[in-house]
Amino acid sequence: MNSLSSLRNTGILSSNLFKRAFSSTAINNKAWSRLIRFEGLDNKIHYGEPLDVKEIDINNINNLKAKIVKGDIFSKNNEVTNEIVGVKKLLAPIENPPTFLCIGVNYKKHANEANHKPPIYPILFVKGTHALNTPDGVIEVPKIATNNQIDYEVELCVVIGKECKNVKKEDALKYVAGYTVGNDISARKWQGNKLGGGQWSFSKSFDGFAPLGPQLVSPEIIPDPNTLDLKMKVNGETLQSSNTKNMIFDVPTIISFLSQGHTLAPGTVIMTGTPEGVGFTRNPPIWLLDGFKAEAYIEKIGSIKNTMKYLKE
Repeated sequence: MNSLSSLRNTGILSSNLFKRAFSSTAINNKAWSRLIRFEGLDNKIHYGEPLDVKEIDINNINNLKAKIVKGDIFSKNNEVTNEIVGVKKLLAPIENPPTFLCIGVNYKKHANEANHKPPIYPILFVKGTHALNTPDGVIEVPKIATNNQIDYEVELCVVIGKECKNVKKEDALKYVAGYTVGNDISARKWQGNKLGGGQWSFSKSFDGFAPLGPQLVSPEIIPDPNTLDLKMKVNGETLQSSNTKNMIFDVPTIISFLSQGHTLAPGTVIMTGTPEGVGFTRNPPIWLLDGFKAEAYIEKIGSIKNTMKYLKE
């Protein structure tokens, strides 16, 4: 009996693990298709594959459980175990990303509302790694930014799964580990020209200004990232509603562009831009004030919800 027949007889060929491991969309033969990082009811921090969910609603995780994932989440050296743990608190789906690479003005209607010409190439800025926040974490606004001009930006975030450089557009999605939801919190006080001279990175890199979650969803489930509805609610009111098909530069174009002459390391987070409806373009403007809640949602992934806290010292 050859090895292929042996696999058929054992049922491995029909198993989800086999399909995932040798799927053309799998990155490095990873075993999981949805990934969360969480504090369990056992008071330990785990990676896990959530059970019986598609989208995760951050407002309702009371009964959420996950199979523990062990090993390197970005390589073939991981497995989805049969050990099940209840979720106490969701954390950002990746730990210690090496960098946040962010794309500005990537939706035409957002460019129009901001009186900005559509760019010829993707506009890049970065966020500091300490900007990472949990999907339901409090966003602490430092005193230097507490002039009531904090803004919201729902964004599809791409997490790189395999080191790459000089990638062709047609190969770009092969290097994606998964997709998650982000909110590019922005202190417009420092992004504008009056005080900060247009300092995008400084205005967006304060600690906790990049909440991510609630899960990382693989390309196996989202083969085309430019087909997803995305929304932003502030205190329950929908202020942004669009679809990632409306990006000026699609996800493969962004990855290819960012990789030219630059190595993209596993865990790199790419924030792909926000659609129209941001606060500073409205008349009157709508800002995230102390105690306000911003809820970002993306189809097939779920929602994150964060509360603003203005610091006095």
